[in-house]
Amino acid sequence: MTRPAPRRRLRTRLALLHAGLAFACGALLLAFVNVPFVSAGHIANKPAAGPPTDARTTGNVGEVLRYSAVALVVIAGLSIALGWLVAGRALRPLALITSTARTMSADNLAGRLSVPARYREFADLADTLDGLVRRLHGSFTAQRQFIANASHELRTPLTVQRTLLQLTVADPDATADTLRATCHELLELGQQQEHLIDALLTLASGYQPIEHWEPFDLAELTRKVVLDHRAEAEERGISVRTALDPATVTGDPRLAASLVTNLVDNALRHNIPGGTVAIATTATGRLTVGNTGTPIPPAETSRLFQPFQRLGTDRTDQTSGHGLGLAIVAAIAHAHRAPLAAQPRPEGGLQVTVDFPPALTGGSTTLRRTT
Repeated sequence: MTRPAPRRRLRTRLALLHAGLAFACGALLLAFVNVPFVSAGHIANKPAAGPPTDARTTGNVGEVLRYSAVALVVIAGLSIALGWLVAGRALRPLALITSTARTMSADNLAGRLSVPARYREFADLADTLDGLVRRLHGSFTAQRQFIANASHELRTPLTVQRTLLQLTVADPDATADTLRATCHELLELGQQQEHLIDALLTLASGYQPIEHWEPFDLAELTRKVVLDHRAEAEERGISVRTALDPATVTGDPRLAASLVTNLVDNALRHNIPGGTVAIATTATGRLTVGNTGTPIPPAETSRLFQPFQRLGTDRTDQTSGHGLGLAIVAAIAHAHRAPLAAQPRPEGGLQVTVDFPPALTGGSTTLRRTT
């Protein structure tokens, strides 16, 4: 047993509603017209001391009532037919939207819910749904691209590992030193895979909503991250300058630490010899990380925050990272509802600003530590 289509049920209800309103209005109108006439006829023919009631007058009253009932039935029938036609015409755009939506799928989101502009309400609905479909199409495309890139990133070190093992096994003159060197290379490749998997897990965590919000000092958290990177900065010959105002914000401290770590990693890795990294926090919860480096085209800035995107670097160059750092930053900032802005520096490099939501505290301090 098949259920009637929702549009057909809605059309029927609209037609019946139209007929019911017309029937009620017709009944009230006929009552307004006929009741005085019937009442007058009844009073005029009331038995009294005189001749008997005129049968013709009574018959006229009955005939009027019969005609009124017939007219009311005709009005109801016409109202149902007219309501059915009007409802069908009014719901025609809905049928158009439904038929187009049924042809869409995750692999086919190219359809557009075209509705004539004269159907203003349905046209607004169609435009809203078109925007939703475009966003879904972008999400599905990004997801497929992400899976393809992740597969490539994971497959590359596995291919290298297999090649190293095959060469070592095929070498009849392999010595202990050769085997030891191969093992060291395999360990290094394994560490790269481990870092990549950790980055993917962090990225996935950043996409999840934060369940437990708690206040923490963004300045103190940033200071610890900077200390952890001090040796790397000295090795690269990069000067790190900090201006950390106490900043009590709310969120997930673990994810926030990952955000700061990835920003500092990116600032150190994509820098120039003798360059600088400037890190600052403010009492409003703003974190700013800027670095010197090669010039970045403004049009390429947003692309850097997509997974596995690198600027002018070969994908096989593992020294430049996996291309997930800024994507992790964007995901964690989104989870914290923290506005994120990135601006290429005129002299080269990038400046990233994240505004964390502040925590409500009883007081604030303005102490600044500068190193």
